[in-house]
Amino acid sequence: MTTAQRVVVDPITRIEGHLRIEAETDAGGKITNAYSAGTMVRGIEIILRGRDPRDAWAFAQRICGVCTLVHGIASVRSVEDAMHRAIPDYSIPKNAELIRNLMIAAQFVHDHVMHFYHLHALDWVDVVSALKADPAATSTLAQSLSSYPKSSPGYFSDVQKKVKTFVEQGQLGIFANAYWGHPAYKLPPEANLMAVAHYLEALAWQREVVKLHAIFGGKNPHPNFVVGGVPSAISVHTTGGGQDATALNMIGLQTVQNVIRQMRDFVDQVYVPDTLAIAGFYKDWSAQGEGLGNFLSFGDLPSKNFWDTSSYFIPRGVILNRDLSTIHSIDLDADSEIQEFVSHSWYKYGAGDAQGLHPFKGETELNYTGPKPPYEHLDVDQKYSWLKSPRWKGKAMEVGPLARVLMLYASGNAQAKELVGYTLKTLDVPVEALFSTLGRTAARTLETKILADAMQGWYDELIANIKAGDVRTFNETYWDPSTWPKSMKGVGLMEAPRGGLSHWIVIEDGKIANYQAVVPSTWNAGPRDASGQPGAYEAALQHNHVLHDPKQPIEILRTIHSFDPCIACAVHVTDPNGEELIKVKVR
Repeated sequence: MTTAQRVVVDPITRIEGHLRIEAETDAGGKITNAYSAGTMVRGIEIILRGRDPRDAWAFAQRICGVCTLVHGIASVRSVEDAMHRAIPDYSIPKNAELIRNLMIAAQFVHDHVMHFYHLHALDWVDVVSALKADPAATSTLAQSLSSYPKSSPGYFSDVQKKVKTFVEQGQLGIFANAYWGHPAYKLPPEANLMAVAHYLEALAWQREVVKLHAIFGGKNPHPNFVVGGVPSAISVHTTGGGQDATALNMIGLQTVQNVIRQMRDFVDQVYVPDTLAIAGFYKDWSAQGEGLGNFLSFGDLPSKNFWDTSSYFIPRGVILNRDLSTIHSIDLDADSEIQEFVSHSWYKYGAGDAQGLHPFKGETELNYTGPKPPYEHLDVDQKYSWLKSPRWKGKAMEVGPLARVLMLYASGNAQAKELVGYTLKTLDVPVEALFSTLGRTAARTLETKILADAMQGWYDELIANIKAGDVRTFNETYWDPSTWPKSMKGVGLMEAPRGGLSHWIVIEDGKIANYQAVVPSTWNAGPRDASGQPGAYEAALQHNHVLHDPKQPIEILRTIHSFDPCIACAVHVTDPNGEELIKVKVR
């Protein structure tokens, strides 16, 4: 029996940005309250004021270097939406929509695989335990799960030797800062060795799959975009000079096809089997980390155009109180629907901090009132985060893979229903398991499978258009701001890997008058609102978590990392030696 205390994990992210979690526990170690704090400020909205809207994407995309393209696309779409609202016949070429779909889906597949193996699997996989594994038995295990060719005893023996060298030399490096040997780890050594091998394999795999972004966008990270389409001129020639020299030709398109095959093979033969195999040892986590039970998806991946939401592959809507029988619609322009609150955020609103503001009317006035660093604890009764608190009709919402898979499932998507049913049956867990830490992690894997498969259809459609003579990828009409109305506003929506993303722009005289980015990790990681309603992270930690050892709070890591936290609207902070530090404090 322990005494009641507050556990601080700062930063808890294994990726860009600083996120601080403070969890209060009772005498038995059960989390009774949790607080999520973004501890560095984002100033992109301020930076964009007064700039040319056509340039906004290049600035906004630098909000994050992990989801390397999502802010660029959301920004471009915000300007295009403003133009479409003012000029209804304004449209985006079909090929541009297909290329965007391929780039977005490729981001999902790449990001989800990398998150699972390099940011989340270490919460479930004990790397040091892999040293005890029998490579031959590991090979037998791997071959029982899939036909992946790299599953021989010799392959796993070589991986084991690499890990042994790291451990013996004290150079765990990428495997540092974890709680190896913690009793919460349940995988046998052979499963740990298999997962570590695939961790390393994914590093090599990702170097190949990012080629798709470089082919369509010129580079990765931060591929190029353009208001009105994509900067990917298409040539019907295999090679060419002059104006065709930098155009996308059939050689480049064949490389895209090869990348899609590589993505699908790895997802089918490695990612999906590994997720199910690992989840089978942690079925108790199907009853932990539920949280809000409210889910929001803006929808994405149109088969027609951005403004035809009925053509979205991922549907738009809201699910409330875990009720999958009803999908609620979203009115983007209603002042009372999407709002941001700052009651517990280090900002101030001109009319008072208790009210919520619609993003078109959003304000970004910094107002830090927190403790002077370094500090032991935040004053959670006051303002305690640089993240705002987004709400839909006053309700806190969870966004991300679980929200999207539930939306697909609830809307009757055949593949989603089949995959969810198969997963629940394989793990022998009830449908309620979807609303949990384990369900959130599994949903990410299932979504990856669904989108990797869908990419082939978009690619085939693009090729068919090109063969039919349609090579248009850019709409130059109304490119010049002198052709725009004096006042315009628009919202660029998309589904980023971590959830619903929206960029809201107000344009006056061809310049940006106001810009607000409501990002996925703001929805999920935001603090309490004026009524004391917790955000998604906070609510999830308050659901059925008991810490075995407050000094090694792996339970907190598992649930927060199941959301794939990325507070990249902030920046990394390192010590004088360039090393990031993770500190766990117990008071």
